[in-house]
Amino acid sequence: MREYNPNAIEKKWQKIWDDEETFKAVIDKDKKKFYPLVEFPYPSGQGLHVGHPRPYTALDIVARKRRLEGENVIYPMGWDAFGLPTENYAIKNHIHPAIVTRDNIKNFKSQMKSIGFSFDWSREINTTDPNYYKWSQWIFIQLYKHGLAYKKEMPINWCPSCKIGLANEEVVDGKCERCGSDVTHKVKNQWMLKITKYADRLIDDLDDVDYEEKIKTQQKNWIGRSYGAEIDFKLKDKDYKLNVYTTRPDTIFGATYMVIAPEHPMLEKFKDDIKNLDKVKEYQTFAKKKSDFERSELSKEKTGVKLDGISAINPVNGKEVPIWISDYVLISYGTGAIMAVPAHDERDFEFAKKFDMPIIPVIDNGDEELPTISNDKGLMINSDFLNGLSVDEAKAKMIEYVEDNEIGFAKVNYKLRDWVFSRQRYWGEPIPMIYCQEHGWVPEKEENLPIELPEVESYEVTDDGESPLSKIDDFVNTTCPICGKPSKRETDTMPQWAGSSWYYLRYTDHNNSKDIASKENLEYFTPVDWYNGGMEHTTLHLLYSRFWHKFLYDIGKVPTKEPYQKRTSHGMILGEDHQKMSKSRGNVVNPDDIVRDYGADTLRVYEMFIGDFRSTAPWSDEGVKGCRKYLERVFNLYELVEDGEEYSKDLEILINQTIKKVSDDYESLKYNTAIAALMSLLNEFRNKGTITKKDYKTYLILLNPVAPHLTEELWEEIGFEGELNQASWPIYDKSKLEYDTIELPVQVNGKVRTKLNISKDADQEDAVSKAENDKNIQKYIDGKDIFKVIYVPGKILNLLVK
Repeated sequence: MREYNPNAIEKKWQKIWDDEETFKAVIDKDKKKFYPLVEFPYPSGQGLHVGHPRPYTALDIVARKRRLEGENVIYPMGWDAFGLPTENYAIKNHIHPAIVTRDNIKNFKSQMKSIGFSFDWSREINTTDPNYYKWSQWIFIQLYKHGLAYKKEMPINWCPSCKIGLANEEVVDGKCERCGSDVTHKVKNQWMLKITKYADRLIDDLDDVDYEEKIKTQQKNWIGRSYGAEIDFKLKDKDYKLNVYTTRPDTIFGATYMVIAPEHPMLEKFKDDIKNLDKVKEYQTFAKKKSDFERSELSKEKTGVKLDGISAINPVNGKEVPIWISDYVLISYGTGAIMAVPAHDERDFEFAKKFDMPIIPVIDNGDEELPTISNDKGLMINSDFLNGLSVDEAKAKMIEYVEDNEIGFAKVNYKLRDWVFSRQRYWGEPIPMIYCQEHGWVPEKEENLPIELPEVESYEVTDDGESPLSKIDDFVNTTCPICGKPSKRETDTMPQWAGSSWYYLRYTDHNNSKDIASKENLEYFTPVDWYNGGMEHTTLHLLYSRFWHKFLYDIGKVPTKEPYQKRTSHGMILGEDHQKMSKSRGNVVNPDDIVRDYGADTLRVYEMFIGDFRSTAPWSDEGVKGCRKYLERVFNLYELVEDGEEYSKDLEILINQTIKKVSDDYESLKYNTAIAALMSLLNEFRNKGTITKKDYKTYLILLNPVAPHLTEELWEEIGFEGELNQASWPIYDKSKLEYDTIELPVQVNGKVRTKLNISKDADQEDAVSKAENDKNIQKYIDGKDIFKVIYVPGKILNLLVK
């Protein structure tokens, strides 16, 4: 056997693909277009890890297959390069983030090319390129002009030690990830984007796209559309109404206490009436250290403080109910106040049990134990005029009651909140707004875009938490675009989400200086046909991107109302210890090492063969070695090739079956079973000892999307016409997917005694006749009476004898 040297083969073909621009996409209206997309990476200093190639290879397989099927494929790549990690690294190491980004991208790109992805590198984009973020700024201005961008006082995470605003991911257990200091909240004037205006469309339009169901569910849950009522609870002896939103107005007779968020403005308004104000303030400080996510966790221990001196009146029965503050109620959801019905809500129940408050069931569902959480069935009890009604009937009647009595109204509510868009940081797109004393906030003139990020000596935020840009007079001082008077430029920058919300559009026309992309390119290439990414991005990134796209659709800039027709997600690759890969655990696998020691094709085959694509899978060095041995066997398959322009007769059905399975599996994310089928076919080739050129040719094409370098080399070596990437994907013959004969198991009294080669359409008489003449069966039936025959055509024959 000759030696397989993947490094030489892979470098050779990567150079050919680069020189020939093999994967460059251009508009060709005679071909059906296919636009697969993978999430562009953040180019960190650590480079690619073995988790990156998994999704890239998966869609690379589909892209290569579709090209072979004659489709016009655009498979682009770029860099999501603004953001916190690079800025923090720059601050720590005193290196300009632009230099850090440049070096990281160079390394990432080299790694990607070494793995042989069929990216169209001519369309490469970089979110830190002014020619790119010019259009991010342009989109922001359009949002502002349409009333979807506005300024609002909002709390940010603040580290008093670092004197810096922190993103949510930089706060761990209420402490600064960098220095460990307790994080507080600081109110800042922030730019907001009105994504809530699109809430209904972001839910309803999911019916028109092919997303995995779990992704649709995550989107819907994050938006959190609910139907209910807002109801006013008057404060006892005060001219003040505490407004609550509830999805279950039918349970109001079971409300035994109320809870408000620690940030509720009522606390400040009535601070002089609250007798235990010190305890309340102490609890407010405690709650500030938690993120909204931590506060809303169902499993956490319930905490709170009862207000002494203030109570409310239940508007339907006049009963006095106490008011508590607790961090499980968020000021950002609903009205920041709830009516607590502990008999029918798990969190309320746990809170009531801990603090010994009444629990009054109002739905009889036949369960004597509390809480009766499955509360959508049964009839109303303990509810005055609602008694005896079903839950749905009671909801409708209570909403009618509160509206008739002017104590509330029906309302649709959302968990989704407007997008906080400001960052008091340096490494991001400058927000293109100017503040004029006379005209207020005014957008920069579009002809002046891009507003470029200036050079700074220090990337640290200021002592008062402002962006480093605020200290650059040449940047800050400008003139009003309306009146020309001296004005101040906005010094906040955009979040990393900005550049990733529309990058798929720029790929279609990345050098356009007059628009985000030309109408012709957008109409031909969009929408994205298949978008794959991590589950961690199926809420915020996907929502933000869909929001921006819908806005651009509304103003006539894009031809479709949804950006992505299909969305799938992949599982994570774990270390060999079945733990998440991390430096601290010492279980990180560098793909460079695998490419160097085993070859890029081995890495590609292994990452697709490792297990179900949607599931997590542990890395295995032994598995890598096994995939390398498989490719070595493919490399030496040429030894069996003989002339022949037809399939080997005895392999024809198996080859057609393999074509069908591999074709289907590549498209349905079942890469592991597709590769298993190719391995099985290789074994049959070896067992036979000879194969035709057509057998070999088909095998190379089927394997090519997974192992493109090796198969191109073998294609060239045997002298097939052109390059393999110019070939046509094989089509299976439907009439040759099943064997005319089968191996039929034959039982005697329920035990298999032999297998007969028999026509798959054989009737019972023929099957029994052949069995009776088989020497392996005769010894079990000679001299005995066959009193019953059980025959399932194509499956089994059972002879019962006595």
